Amino acid sequence: MNEAATVVPVSDAIFMTENIWIMISAMLVFIMGLGFACVEAGLVRAKCAANVAFKNIAVPAIGITMYAAIGFALMYPGTFNAISGVLGFAGFGIGDWADPSKFTAAYNGHFTLFTDWLFQAMFAATAATIVSGAVAERVKLNSFLVFTIVYVALVYPIVGSWTWGGGWLSTIGKAGFHDLAGSTLVHSVGGWAALAGVMILGPRIGKYVGGKVHAIPAHNIPLATIGVFMLWFGWWGFNAGSALSGDPKATSWILVTTNLAAVAGIITATLTSWIVSKKPDATMALNGCLAHRWCARSRCSLHVRPPALG
Repeated sequence: MNEAATVVPVSDAIFMTENIWIMISAMLVFIMGLGFACVEAGLVRAKCAANVAFKNIAVPAIGITMYAAIGFALMYPGTFNAISGVLGFAGFGIGDWADPSKFTAAYNGHFTLFTDWLFQAMFAATAATIVSGAVAERVKLNSFLVFTIVYVALVYPIVGSWTWGGGWLSTIGKAGFHDLAGSTLVHSVGGWAALAGVMILGPRIGKYVGGKVHAIPAHNIPLATIGVFMLWFGWWGFNAGSALSGDPKATSWILVTTNLAAVAGIITATLTSWIVSKKPDATMALNGCLAHRWCARSRCSLHVRPPALG
């Protein structure tokens, strides 16, 4: 089902430039981990900040390890030999280190296999972090770490394979299902996992007392603001890098859409909270930036995968 795409030859200069762009994009996605840590730590109570910080350093460590060991080969299996279009596996590890074609334009014309893995591994590390914010102050640390192992090793890559790996979603309709930068495969799936988690865990202790709602204020708004700016910075690589090339039209279009969506979210959330609460709320502005920015991805369906591993 997942046949290797035809590789269009490019010059060494173009190949090197595009390979560098994807590596830079991976670095920008990586720095989003700091953004998530600052946002979550700033918006919880001071006594929970250390727990949040530990989760946000543990998630990339676990996520990158699991993605190298099994996740990448599940996400890009080459063929879906177990259940047609639903599950396939290319074998443990990243790929054949001895194959010189994996390091040249012969891989897919844009970047090497290992640059591809690096970029995708940053997505995998981000996937579980989405859940971390939703269950902050609700879940024990050891339970969340176990969840992260299962989620990044199995859940995220298998669902991701259905579109990016050439699975059943990629064959729907005439053009197949497209997902730029994981608006569905990363954030929607993470959102569903987060919803399941909060339904099981219930509200934070002290949130509802005597039938009344009690606000639990954030302890450090400046820290949360720094985190949002770090995430905004990381989106430039997360979204524009997902064009999977240095194509000027695609990358510039995605960057403009991303930034317009972010500022629209800030303005909309600020005005809404001001009208409803009769005063501006910094946390609503921050969340408006985060929430509306994800919507930018639905405007740019450009995510095209390189040849499969198998």
